[in-house]
Amino acid sequence: MTSATHLVQESKQTSTKVSKSATTHWVGHQQSLVGRTAAYLGLTLCVLLIGLPVYWMISGAFKTPQEIYSVPPTWIPSQPTLASFPKAWNSAPFGRYYINSFIVTLFGSGFEVFFAVTSAYAFAFLRFPGKRYVFLLLLAALMVPVQVTILPNYLTVARFGWINTYQGIIIPGASVAYGTFLLRQYYRTLPTEIMDAARVDGAGHVRTLVSVVTPLAKPAIVSFALLSIVAKWNEFLWPLIVTNTKEMRVLPIGIYWLMVEEGTIDWGVVMAGTIFVVLPVLIVFLYAQRYIVDGIAAGAVKG
Repeated sequence: MTSATHLVQESKQTSTKVSKSATTHWVGHQQSLVGRTAAYLGLTLCVLLIGLPVYWMISGAFKTPQEIYSVPPTWIPSQPTLASFPKAWNSAPFGRYYINSFIVTLFGSGFEVFFAVTSAYAFAFLRFPGKRYVFLLLLAALMVPVQVTILPNYLTVARFGWINTYQGIIIPGASVAYGTFLLRQYYRTLPTEIMDAARVDGAGHVRTLVSVVTPLAKPAIVSFALLSIVAKWNEFLWPLIVTNTKEMRVLPIGIYWLMVEEGTIDWGVVMAGTIFVVLPVLIVFLYAQRYIVDGIAAGAVKG
C-alpha cells in the first residue's frame, strides 16, 4: 500500500514538473514572439522613415512639374518622363562637378584611411613617450565641432595660396580623429598570439601592419572607408567656402545652385540632379558591403 502511494506521489510530482516545464516553455516562446514582433515593427518603421523620402525623390524625378505640385500627391508617376534628367545635367556643368567630386573623394578618403590605419597601429602596438597624453589629445579633438575649425583652416589655406584649388579642399580634412580612434579600438581586439608570431618570424612594424593587421582589420577599415567616402562625397560647407568658381565646385554645391539660380524651383530637376549625386555612392556601398559581411562571418567562425 505504501509502495502504491509512493508511486502515485511520484507520478503527481512528475506531471507537475512536466506541466511547469511546458508552461515555462510556452511563456518563453510567447516572450520571444513578442520580442521578434517588436523588432520587426521597429525595423519596418525605420525603413519607412528612411525609404519614403528616397522613394519620393526617385518618383519625383520622373514626374512632370504639374504632377509634383498636384494635390493630393501621387505616389506613382501617372505619366513617367525622363525630361528632368537631361535638363538637370545641362542646367549646371555636372560633368565638371563629377570630376571634382571624384578627385576630392578619392584623395581625401585615401588620405583619411591611410592616416587612420597607420596612426591607429602606433596607438595600439607601439610604445613612445607621452602616448597616453597624445591619445587624450586625440579624444579631445573628437569633441571639437567641425564648424569651429573652418575659420582657422580658411586663413591657413589662404596664406598658402590654396583658395579655389584641389589641395585647398582636400588637405584640411585629410585626417580625422574619429578614424584613428575607431581603428585603434578594433586593433586592440585582435589576437595577440598572431602579433607575437609575426615578431618571432622577424616581421617589422611595416610588414606586420600590411600583412597581419590590415587583413584582420579589413571589416573595420572598409567600414571607415565607406563612412569617409560618403562624408567626402556629400561635403558641402567647406568646398563652398574655399572655392569661388563653377569649375571647382562639387556635386552637392551643384544641387544647391539648381535650387537658387531660378526664381521658381523645378523640383523634378532638383531630384534628378540628386540622383546623380546618390547613385555613385550607392554603387560603391553595394560593392564594398560584401567585404564587411565576409569579415564578420570570418570572425564569427574563428571565434
